[in-house]
Amino acid sequence: MPRPIEALIHTRALAHNLARARAAAPDARVWAVVKADAYGHGIERAFEGLRGADGFALLDLAEAERIRALGWRGPVLLLEGCFEPRDLELCSRLGLWHAVHNDTQIDWLAAHKTKAGHRVFLKVNSGMNRLGFRPEAARAAWTRLNALPQVDEISLMTHFSDADGPRGIAHQVAAFEAATQDLPGERSLANSAAILRHRVPGDWVRAGILCYGSAADFPEHDIAHWQLQPTMTLRSRLIGLQQLQPGDTVGYGSSFTATEPMRIGIVACGYADGYPRLAGTDTPVLVDGVRTGTVGRVSMDMLVVDLGPVPQATLGSEVTLWGRGPGGSVLAVDDVARAAGTIAYELLCALARRVPVHTAD
Repeated sequence: MPRPIEALIHTRALAHNLARARAAAPDARVWAVVKADAYGHGIERAFEGLRGADGFALLDLAEAERIRALGWRGPVLLLEGCFEPRDLELCSRLGLWHAVHNDTQIDWLAAHKTKAGHRVFLKVNSGMNRLGFRPEAARAAWTRLNALPQVDEISLMTHFSDADGPRGIAHQVAAFEAATQDLPGERSLANSAAILRHRVPGDWVRAGILCYGSAADFPEHDIAHWQLQPTMTLRSRLIGLQQLQPGDTVGYGSSFTATEPMRIGIVACGYADGYPRLAGTDTPVLVDGVRTGTVGRVSMDMLVVDLGPVPQATLGSEVTLWGRGPGGSVLAVDDVARAAGTIAYELLCALARRVPVHTAD
């Protein structure tokens, strides 16, 4: 019998969350962002649930080839553009759209031999200060691109740093609009947090983490508030039971000491499966659909849960580490990430290769 841990990818939930993005931005077309192997879900597994998007946005050429191999003939956007001149050859062959965020990329385009003009997205650094042309340089970059026969159409984009928080986006929208005033071309500004929290002008929105069942502004709002559904379930089973007495300790480092008699369960899941090692005692978990918490340190292959709230639990009881549990129960990945001092993005992307993954729904 294989080790009783598995991940389930929920196709209908992916489609539902994509529809939520479309409803929040009804006048825009929607990029489904599938970078990082669809946020750990697997591009091939996520594709069916996200194929209702208007386009797919990602980072590297290998992922773009996988999208095309699935039969997708619509727009595919390289969010960071090309990393070396020869990447443009594959952009030409696969019909990829690509970001341009520095002068060197424009130089590569100018030297590229192509029969069909490229669709490029000129990136404006409106305040994130990662990639993109500063506002005062954006117009000159647009003029250079517009003069190239290798460029068919220029769109304009930026990325928000604080769409999920109190600072908001107004200062970046103002910088972007000032830099691009009177320039033609479609616009793409909104990421997941901006889609849900703000009404942002633009022709395209980029739906990333919201597609994968995480609230972009958690803990201010949770997935129930935004009517999102979990798209990945990580689940296992109890493989051991122990009865503790006061003074007994649990796990490496004896970081937990029982203060009263308690019953604990051992779960076949650890940090080698992608569960966060920094998740301390009381990280939420479901046992047979009942919410309880972890006890002590997470080890490589096992973790421990408190069975006090679940007296009926026994060997083989189902344990939901995040996602959908029995009887309609739900444990949002955001809750687990918060307890571990991280964000849902990291947990979803960190799912280990040794965990079997299946498509559900």
